[in-house]
Amino acid sequence: MTPQAGLAAPLERAAAHRPAVTRLTVTDFRCYAAARLEGDGRPVVLTGPNGAGKTNLLEAVSFLAPGRGLRRARLDEVTRRPPESRFWAVAARVATPRGEVAIGTGLDPAAPGAGRRTVRIDGRPAAGQAELGGHVAVLWLTPQMDRLFIEGAANRRRFLDRLVYGFHPDHAGRLSAYEQAMRERARLLKDDRPDQAWLTALEEAMATNGVAVAAARREVVARLAAAARIRAAGADEVDEAFPRAEVAVAGSIEAWLDEMPALAAEDTLRARLHDSRRIDALVGGAAEGPHRSDLLVRHAGKDMPADQCSTGEQKALLVGLVLANARLLAGERGAPPLLLLDEIAAHLDARRRTALFEEVLALGAQAWLTGTDAGLFAPFGGRVQHYGIEDAHLRELRPPPHP
Repeated sequence: MTPQAGLAAPLERAAAHRPAVTRLTVTDFRCYAAARLEGDGRPVVLTGPNGAGKTNLLEAVSFLAPGRGLRRARLDEVTRRPPESRFWAVAARVATPRGEVAIGTGLDPAAPGAGRRTVRIDGRPAAGQAELGGHVAVLWLTPQMDRLFIEGAANRRRFLDRLVYGFHPDHAGRLSAYEQAMRERARLLKDDRPDQAWLTALEEAMATNGVAVAAARREVVARLAAAARIRAAGADEVDEAFPRAEVAVAGSIEAWLDEMPALAAEDTLRARLHDSRRIDALVGGAAEGPHRSDLLVRHAGKDMPADQCSTGEQKALLVGLVLANARLLAGERGAPPLLLLDEIAAHLDARRRTALFEEVLALGAQAWLTGTDAGLFAPFGGRVQHYGIEDAHLRELRPPPHP
């Protein structure tokens, strides 16, 4: 059996249990006073002029996962203007392998902890956003991510963490706990006489959660690298259109985990944090930790760092990474993720566009794709739902004719 054939059976099972948004409702969200979209499990194509509200719907779907959504907006930025609104809401019914689940999220000033995002699952308050990761995985590509390989490491860490959420639903909670403890420690270090016991407790939280964050990233990157090698052995149109990426995660904790058990790495980070208090107080933050790690990507065929590749090659590498992660999720979780692909068709040539569409269909993923030119999506035919959007109003369209 070839590696490609070995991957086929899990993907077929995953396609039969695909997660899909069967109803999406938004209220006072961006340009929408209220809107509802009914889904039937097929990919969803949204077309219309710039500013019509296409990306806003993708952002709404992105809030079905932990985090700040695909725009990383502040919660008060999401509310509809004008008129000024004090809240926004996204509600969805999502088909999952374990049955349908109702998810509601939004900003409610009247709720406890006003100014924070609330989450309800099947009508009950969720313990936190991390609970969303246990129901559905969401991956996205936006035009702003085209510079991922040439900008700072922070964006690459966020991209990697989004990949990790699908395999480790608790990753979001651990990352949030680490960052909160780091911020509180930095604030405390500014005091002339900081509470030593509280500093020790914060550093304990940073050590425990920080090593767990680094270990999860390291594990997913290793899985992703192995999955990419298996796919490349098949040498089909997708591999030719989207070259294989060699990936690694670099950081001090990741290096420690190569040499010692996790508990020893926690002890090492705890000691480093204690010893660097004076320096950290002067510069702010922390000198070591998973907040300084980086995702390293190379074009395998050219043996070249991604940031040295052409703009088109960088885009193809990025798409290939997301597709490889989607295949891995489908094979290991038994269900593909939701894919949000904003303006993706306009930034790919015809060959890569067709390869992407066929891969989406082969995965069985409910992808949400946006574009201004409906004709670019003609290769999908009737295999997608197609909605036109203009001035925040939706209408279902017939499939565009194939040229």
